[in-house]
Order: sequence, then structure tokens, then C-alpha cells
Amino acid sequence: MSDSAQTPLAARMASLAEGLAGRFTDLGCEVEQGFGEVTLVVPRDHLLQVAQTLRDDEAFHFEEVIDVCGIDYSAYGVAEWDVTTASSTGFGRGVESARAFDIEAEKRFAAVYHLLSLKNNMRLRLRVFVDTTHPIVASVVDIWSGANWFEREAFDLFGILFEGHPDLRRILTDYGFIGHPFRKDFPLIGQVEMRYDPEQARVIYEPVSIEHAGSVLSDNHRNAQAPEQQDSSDA
Repeated sequence: MSDSAQTPLAARMASLAEGLAGRFTDLGCEVEQGFGEVTLVVPRDHLLQVAQTLRDDEAFHFEEVIDVCGIDYSAYGVAEWDVTTASSTGFGRGVESARAFDIEAEKRFAAVYHLLSLKNNMRLRLRVFVDTTHPIVASVVDIWSGANWFEREAFDLFGILFEGHPDLRRILTDYGFIGHPFRKDFPLIGQVEMRYDPEQARVIYEPVSIEHAGSVLSDNHRNAQAPEQQDSSDA
């Protein structure tokens, strides 16, 4: 895409960032620009006030929420996969080894909202940090009803509580699931494994039967050896 084709979008993004800063800086909000996107970092206590304005004010008119997700920053910029045998180098490593920024206890988790303005043809990301001890943020379901299942997903996977949500139950994991599987300290092999027991005619839970992901990869590698290699090893 030519520079001339990018200019109108860049101008609209700059105008949006300027408008956000002028309207919400007094509430402690911060505006970030990068990678072709605008992000508004909102203090937890002011989320509902900011969200209401973003939806109703004609200057913004973000009438639709297209996604809500959680983020765990506890290992951000340190390791991609924290497993027993993983190295810090190798093919496909997309994160630098140096930490990008220091993680404070009150900023371990974040709830992130992606908004769309059909009228103005613009997108915006909201980021709200919550702490480790009390990862609670107000629900925006009364402002954007489409956030209902998204907030349940963030609760299920990250343990972020959305105060005021009408039905905050797990939505992806099993009813008896323990923990939140997208947290960085959740074991990759899980807490338990489940299977259907034909004798009991129900699903049962059992201790995990593998030690770590590395052992599974090693077994698969051995099974994939060439037939002549297997023959020679058996001789």
C-alpha cells in the first residue's frame, strides 16, 4: 500500500488519539499509538464512565464491542513457553529475552476491550489493569450487551472477575474445573485428566499420567524414527 493511501487512516487515527487525550486525560487515562492501532488505558475505577462516553458521544460513537479478553503479563518479555525442558533460543522464538517492562503487582492482569465505531469507521482498544490479589473490574454488559459471553470467557480462562455481570459462570472449561488455564502459572499438562468410564457410565477425573510436555515430544520423536534405525536398535 502506498504512503498516500495510508495517510487518511493515519490522519483519522491521530485525530482519534487527540480527541481521546483531550476528553479523558483528566480521568487518569493514557493514550497509546502503535502498530496502526490506538489504545486507551483506563483506570479501573473510571471504566464505566469512560465506556458510556465512548458509546454515546457523537465524537466517538463506539456502539459495538467486538471482543473482550484477558492478559497475564507476569512473564511478559521473559519466556514464551515456561516448561521444564524449554530453551530460551531456537526456531520460532518471537519475543526478546529481555523483559520489556517491569511488572507491578497491581498490573499483572488486564482486561482488554476491542471497540468498533460503524458510523466513524474506527477501532479502539481499551486496556484496564487489575491486580493479582483482587482481579476485579466492572462489567460493561449494561453498556455493550455483546460483552456478556466475552467477559465469561476472560473469567474462565484468567480468573478476572467482572462485578455486576448477570451470569458470571465458566463457559469453556468443565463445570468441575479447578484454576484458570490461561494464567502463566497454570501447568501446561493441567491439574487432572478426564475420560469416559464405560463401567461407571460417566466421565471421571484422574491424576495426570504424563510428567511434562517434553516427555511426549521425545516419545513421538522415537516413534517417528526410520524403520532401519528401529531395526538396528532392536538387533
